[in-house]
Parts: sequence; C-alpha cells; structure tokens
Amino acid sequence: MSGGVDSSVSAALLKEQGYDVTGIFIKVWQADFLPCTWREERRDAMRVAAHLDIPFLTLDLEKEYKKEVVDYMIHEYGAGRVPNPDVMCNKHVKFGAFLDFAKKQGADFVATGHYARNEKQHDGRFHLLAGLDKEKDQSYFLWMLTQTELAHVLFPVGRLQKSEVRFLAKKFGLPNAEKRDSQGLCFMGKIDMAEFLKHYLKTKKGDVIDFTGNVIGTHEGSAIYTIGQRHGFVVEKNSPDMRPYFVVAKDMHNNTITVAHHMSGETKEAASITLEDCNAISKELADVAEKKCAVRMRYRGKLIAATWKNMGAPDDRQAEVLFENGEGEVALGQSVVAYQGDECLGGGVVSASP
Repeated sequence: MSGGVDSSVSAALLKEQGYDVTGIFIKVWQADFLPCTWREERRDAMRVAAHLDIPFLTLDLEKEYKKEVVDYMIHEYGAGRVPNPDVMCNKHVKFGAFLDFAKKQGADFVATGHYARNEKQHDGRFHLLAGLDKEKDQSYFLWMLTQTELAHVLFPVGRLQKSEVRFLAKKFGLPNAEKRDSQGLCFMGKIDMAEFLKHYLKTKKGDVIDFTGNVIGTHEGSAIYTIGQRHGFVVEKNSPDMRPYFVVAKDMHNNTITVAHHMSGETKEAASITLEDCNAISKELADVAEKKCAVRMRYRGKLIAATWKNMGAPDDRQAEVLFENGEGEVALGQSVVAYQGDECLGGGVVSASP
C-alpha cells in the first residue's frame, strides 16, 4: 500500500472478496537532496488500513532499492544506455524482496495496484494480460515476472477503468479517495532525471550535432540524455517556427548527442535489434525458434509488427527482433516487450542494433 488510490482500492476489494488482508508500506531509499515524502505517503496508507480495519506493517527495503534500482540506473546512464528503473523495481523490490517477505510471513499472495491482469489458463500456466484500461495499462513494466512470481500475484484493479477505481474509492469511503495520481519514477515520483544524475555522474558540456555532423548547439553531458528527449539541450540555429529536435543518438566517447526532427526521414531505421536478459512469460515465446508478434519499445509506445527469434539455447536469454517496416530511435538498455493481442509474452533489454 503506497498511500495512493489504486493500491488502497485493491486492498478494499480483496477484503470485500473475503481475503485476509495485511497492508504493507514499502520504505525505500531516497536521496537527501530530494523532498522527503515517504512519511506523508505512509500516513495516507495507514489511514486507509485503519479505515478498512486491516493490519498494517512497514517493510524497509532501502538497501534493495538502492542497489537494484538506483545504482543500476546510475550505472546504465553512465555507460550511455537508457535503463528502465521501473522494470527493475518490480523485479527486485515489489515482486522480489517484498514477495519473499510475504511468503515468510505465511501469505499466499501479494497484491498491487498495477493495471494488469494475471489469469491462469487451461494449460495450467499464468498469462499476463494488459489492463483493461488501455490508458493505464502497466504490463510493459512487468515483463520480467516469471511463472514462479505470477503464481502468487494478484492485480485487483486490472479489470477496471481508472474512473471505476475512483468511484470505488468514494464508495468505500477511503480517506485518500480524492488524492491525485503519482507520476514519475517508481517510489521516487516525478524527479528531474538530469539534475539527479548530475549528483552521481561527472558531466561536462558537449556538442549537439545533426546527421550531417554539423555542430548546431550544446548540451550538459551526453550521459544524462535519453533517446527521444526533446528538452535540456540548446540548439543555437533553432527558431520559434521550427519543428522541435529530439535526441536520436549519443556518443559517449566524443560526448556528443545527435538530434533530428521527428518524421523527417533523417532518423536511421533499424531493421533488427539484439536483446539480452530475455524473459519469456509465455511458452509461445519460449518454446519456438521464431514468433510473429508485436513489440512495444517504451511505455505507452505504439505496437510494432515484428518477428521474435530466440538465439541459441533457452538459457542464453538472447533474442533478435526483426522489424517488418524498420524502427527508429532504438536505444541500448531500453526494454522491448512482446505482445500477442492483449497478452504480454515477455521481453528483453536492447544490447545491440545496426
């Protein structure tokens, strides 16, 4: 229970369905230069637990979060890659350390407020499906879950629209029913990523270049930018009537970033990418050499027709994704998630692209 509406309604629904529910607030590491909000969030969660008349505990996972999420994120940015800390938070914190703790306490399941569905099918396996609210669907961040975790996971709001969750919060009389949704990084909220990274990475100003190699501006340090970013750098030759520039490539060695206009034809289209650290939730992705599917390159990004090719033995956890029509703006380190209809088949991390 984070203190937000989604997890609070999840707890209320489970209690209404007859489950023996205990509310857990996960305390994580926070940088000392950022606003400290965890006490306020825990207070909101405690109030909901008291209203529902369920036990409430605080679980300290500062070390796990710092190591597996924050340190990972800083290292990846420093190496010129674009990490997805929310994926790692789910893997190591929410469905890692928290699930392990819950099992040791005798719990059968952990439940979260994710907008996703976890359904056991006739084949005896659990299938991870997108949330019915397409604007809130969070299955993209859950691709690292395995059958072992899914056997102990509930997503009570996965079949609801956000408007229905808000309605239920009022119906249950929850004290945080009117609370605004949190945004940004898992647990840390909305932060200025560039300013955060400057506390941990050595950065220096460099050149912004276009695809012809012309220097057209300056930036604050190539490590702190992500592919697709459109702010945080200066383009000296820009003017108010010009289309915006987006980061399409980074050169850590020369400390440059390459920018281009979207849909301008300047961006190099990748015909294929190589993935590492792959996880197949579905046997349809794990047990075949090739699989026609759709892939999502970023949260709420468009679904792209592709072929997923497993490389080597299953334990190699490597795959190649072949795009039917090419795909631009591929960044090392980002998560690529495979879908078949509403089902999340699994995913991997970009390790190479042409």
